[in-house]
Amino acid sequence: MANKTVTLPVQGMTCASCVAHVEKALGQLDGVHLARVNLAAGKASVEYDPARVGLSRMEQAVSDIGYEVGREQVTLTIRGMTCASCVSHVEKALVGLDGVAGAVVNLAAGSARVDYFPGSVTVGDMKRAVRNAGYEAEERAEGQTALDREREARQKEIDRQKRNMLIAWPLAMLIMVGTFREYWILPGIVPEFLGNRIFLGLVTTPIVFGPGRQFFVNSFRGLLHGVTDMNLLYATGIGAAYFIAVLNTLWPDAGFGGPRATFFESAALLTAFIILGRFLEALTRGRTSEAIRKLMSLQAKTARVIRDGQDVEIPADEVEVGEIVVIRPGERVPVDGIVMEGYSSVDESMITGESIPVEKKVGDQVIGGTINKAGAFRFRATKVGKDTALAQIIKLVEDAQGSKAPIQKLADWVAGHFILGVHLLALVVFAFWFFLGYERFFTPDSSFLLTPGTLGEIGVFGFSLLMSVTVLIISCPCAVGLATPAAMMAGTGKAAEHGILFKGADAVETATKLNAIVFDKTGTLTRGQPSVTDVVVGGDLSDKAVLHLAAVAEKNSEHPLGEAIVRGAVDAGLEVADADQFQAIPGHGVQAQFQGRDVLLGNRKLMRERNIDFDGLLGKAEELEKAGKTVMFVAVAGRPAGIIAVADTLKENSRDAVARLQRLGLQVLMITGDNRRTAEAIARQVGIDRVLAEVLPQDKAEEVKKLQAEGKRVAMVGDGINDAPALAQADVGIAIGSGTDVAKETGHVILMKEDLRDVVTAIEVAKATMRKVKENLFWAFIYNTLGIPIAAGIAYPLFGWVVSPELAAAFMAISSVTVTMNTQLMRRFVPTLRREALPGMGQPSLKPADGGSH
Repeated sequence: MANKTVTLPVQGMTCASCVAHVEKALGQLDGVHLARVNLAAGKASVEYDPARVGLSRMEQAVSDIGYEVGREQVTLTIRGMTCASCVSHVEKALVGLDGVAGAVVNLAAGSARVDYFPGSVTVGDMKRAVRNAGYEAEERAEGQTALDREREARQKEIDRQKRNMLIAWPLAMLIMVGTFREYWILPGIVPEFLGNRIFLGLVTTPIVFGPGRQFFVNSFRGLLHGVTDMNLLYATGIGAAYFIAVLNTLWPDAGFGGPRATFFESAALLTAFIILGRFLEALTRGRTSEAIRKLMSLQAKTARVIRDGQDVEIPADEVEVGEIVVIRPGERVPVDGIVMEGYSSVDESMITGESIPVEKKVGDQVIGGTINKAGAFRFRATKVGKDTALAQIIKLVEDAQGSKAPIQKLADWVAGHFILGVHLLALVVFAFWFFLGYERFFTPDSSFLLTPGTLGEIGVFGFSLLMSVTVLIISCPCAVGLATPAAMMAGTGKAAEHGILFKGADAVETATKLNAIVFDKTGTLTRGQPSVTDVVVGGDLSDKAVLHLAAVAEKNSEHPLGEAIVRGAVDAGLEVADADQFQAIPGHGVQAQFQGRDVLLGNRKLMRERNIDFDGLLGKAEELEKAGKTVMFVAVAGRPAGIIAVADTLKENSRDAVARLQRLGLQVLMITGDNRRTAEAIARQVGIDRVLAEVLPQDKAEEVKKLQAEGKRVAMVGDGINDAPALAQADVGIAIGSGTDVAKETGHVILMKEDLRDVVTAIEVAKATMRKVKENLFWAFIYNTLGIPIAAGIAYPLFGWVVSPELAAAFMAISSVTVTMNTQLMRRFVPTLRREALPGMGQPSLKPADGGSH
């Protein structure tokens, strides 16, 4: 193989020694003949032997020494793909280009996502490679433009196949009536000329060369570039049936089966059924990308901003960061920002899946695409354009829908190698019946399955050809290419509706195989900030008075526990005034004077030093400490007044989420940096029996690794920033409560709101999606698996059954339609949580929801 040269952009080089390091690292690779690095341009030019070294190895060598090879990504819209083998042809064409690191082609979305090294290959090169493989490619437009273009292209395809159907089906029906005019009551009502072979041939010709022309043209284009796809199967089947029928009509004694082997109806109905399948596919395929369309429709068209003291209405994409945006009741929020003035409630259900409107006051975040309810407010724009949460969500959903699950890679590989196998099988079937089977088993009273009448005296060539064409058609795995991506698109879209973002199809598949789930404690299971849980009085004062005096004493404290007490008093409706005097006692507590009373608040040691006797409350204090709470002692005027317990409290749905996960058969663990006593107290409250305590943040990933070494498939649930290494290490990292910056999250799955029960919903959606994938693959292969032996004639010696090519085409069309219709059932999926909340949805069930049963 000839040497190739590639230019790689290298990031992180600062001096001549960096150049030397990179050149050395690349030059040492087996297969690299020459590496030249240009510091000013930030590029490495490498001459290499592609048979011995690949781009990924070069990239690895550069990153191993601390530099980075800059990659870019482009999404192309691909037209003309019809099956899984088309997917492998396009991928092969793109990956074959120098400078392309990888390509993922999605049949259902009609897209190719290409990772490449800029400078070594251009988007134009990619388009040319795709065109040379026999398909059309263009760079995917952004946002609404892409949406409009996709809709327009789909509508064109629907209209084209509709026109083809209007030609093919009426003529095919006429041919059927003519072919079977000898049967039933037809001789009395069907004119004799309709059964004439010359007439049937004349009526079949416009079907084959009109609506059927696309298959011949596309397969010819493919063959020019060494590509075999479904079009070749169709063209072979239709062409063989038509041309043999013409030969046997015009020259019946030519040795191609004789006058009985004129299957014009096979050619006509074969074309009609394939076109029906294409039409139904075009009709339903667009529905799988409905989630993206829904999300895009949330984007506001206009925004009202304040410029030069005036309210000005401008297109939403022209809002700039820092501008003040005015929102009136009922209006859609155009971009992300922070409320500066006013008060309202905002419906965020379309972004987070949270059905109850969220109150917004000064300082709160608002998300673009959400709908303002009753109030009016002004906010300062913080994120616009591609940086808004909605734009990031759309990008994540698109990326997930464009990715491939491991199960799909296998299905695509099978389908990609199927076409050649099918043609070889058809040749074997032809040879068997031509040289052996016809003489031994053929009888003139053989009949077509589900068709009246007998075959009669058909010659050996005609019979063998009939069997091989039928095998060719019924083997067609056209539904396989759609089976997985269509279900993945529907599943990830459905998840997005519930505020759950899967970053890739592999995360969906892995989520169904989990058997252990680890929750970070602080900020995930708990609220992440301490709050007052108990006030126990030990003197004449009421609990409110004790809390009030403690809050006054702590008002100027910066200690988190002091802040928790002040917050607790305010939440209880108490007015917290300033103390007359205040003194912090480091390591012990605080001392204050308020309205002539001395207030002392702190730990046991402080009370012992001041000789204040708390013996009557020590039992209660120890009980609270065993529950993982921090106890503060309050003394007023030198006498015990009470104790206040402060703890990081559980989020309201934590216990329910853990119980649901355990009922799904998952082992639930908790990981925390807290001491074991506090950790186990929290774990008991939430219902978790295995605790990983006293784990430093940097060691959490190591703990996940240990669980994986036990043979567990582990999910880690954390806040996405502090827990980034552990989320990345887990089989599935779930980042929770992401707010507006979803793109920065480390997790494989991102939950938009802080409800832990969404972890359950994410697993349910994943299971429903994978169930759909497996159902689709079953329906895609079952017709082939059952049909091929029957079509090849395995039952012929016993029953005399022959499968006609048109019946094979009907089965093939049914296969595609079954897959697309089965995928549509995913739209009816309702998570257990939502189902329990809806009246009339039956008894609560913790069984994983099925995409098609509710």
